[in-house]
Amino acid sequence: MIKKPLILGIESSCDETAASLVTENHEGKPVVLSNIVSSQTDIHKEFGGVVPELAARSHIEKIDWIVKKAIDESEKKIDEIDAVASTAGPGLVVCLSVGLSFGKALAKSLGKPFIAVNHLEGHALSPKISSQLDYPYLLLLISGGHSQFLNVINFGKYKRLGTTIDDALGEAFDKTAKLLGIEFPGGPKIEVLAQRGDPNKFDLPKPILNKGGCNLSFAGLKTAVLKISKNIKNEQDKFDLAASFQKTIEKILYKKTKIAFDAYEKQSSPKKKVLVVAGGVAANKNIRNMLKDLCVSENYQSIFPPIELCGDNAAMIALVGLEKYKLNKFNELDFPAKPRWALDEAAIFLKGAGVKL
Repeated sequence: MIKKPLILGIESSCDETAASLVTENHEGKPVVLSNIVSSQTDIHKEFGGVVPELAARSHIEKIDWIVKKAIDESEKKIDEIDAVASTAGPGLVVCLSVGLSFGKALAKSLGKPFIAVNHLEGHALSPKISSQLDYPYLLLLISGGHSQFLNVINFGKYKRLGTTIDDALGEAFDKTAKLLGIEFPGGPKIEVLAQRGDPNKFDLPKPILNKGGCNLSFAGLKTAVLKISKNIKNEQDKFDLAASFQKTIEKILYKKTKIAFDAYEKQSSPKKKVLVVAGGVAANKNIRNMLKDLCVSENYQSIFPPIELCGDNAAMIALVGLEKYKLNKFNELDFPAKPRWALDEAAIFLKGAGVKL
């Protein structure tokens, strides 16, 4: 029997220290043997957000133990690993450097290839762990640091259709939660509070809803929430604002996704229309259900990663490593950390004052 590749993935782009071992079965489908994720919620909670220096220090303290635990849980031996894949970007450079350096050192000591992975490519491929995923497909990537629509033409070939011009969606959720007095990380708790509120209580803005194609903007919405939050008088007001925010996000994504469908079809003319939704915010059940219903009405198949693989994890990094290993796409040990690393490197950077749509 031919030995299947065994890839160790390492992730440290923000505040999760993670390691995973991934291989494939005889049909060529990925198999996750272990997936260890250590969060730093308690470290950053008192600051209301991630402090890069503290995050990096925590990565340094934990990474050796996390990698060892991933190897132990996989029931494999370290010398059975065929390649080491580490997130090289995008992310916080001090955090990226920890996992990147560890991965390079381990690869060198084992005499195995090293693979630098784009964190966003990990999210893009993450549904492949549990679903049949064929190219091309339309990707909606919604996470704490990124919000964009991408035409995934093939492995390693991406065309951006739209992006946020200011805040990422996950960032908007977290900042709204903070304004409502919800402890960090509060974004996922917005959905819980929203269930107890009136989604029609507050009329919130939907920035660039009718312009800018499928580009997104959330800064104006966040500002509106800030103004209203100053006049909250009771718990019910808090629930109502959370529900109104959640409903507004759903309306924005509904409209922008429909526009993205048109842009994608004009660019790709796909035989099978597929929308993949990935990233931390893809775990939001309301958003999932809305997008699933939209896909049914527009004759699209919707594919989501398992809930546990929506957030940052190393299984998706190892998966990209596996794909690259099979193509002999390896990297030198001087590959740098890239705090900015777009999947579509030809796309224009759209962020900050003066952006024209």
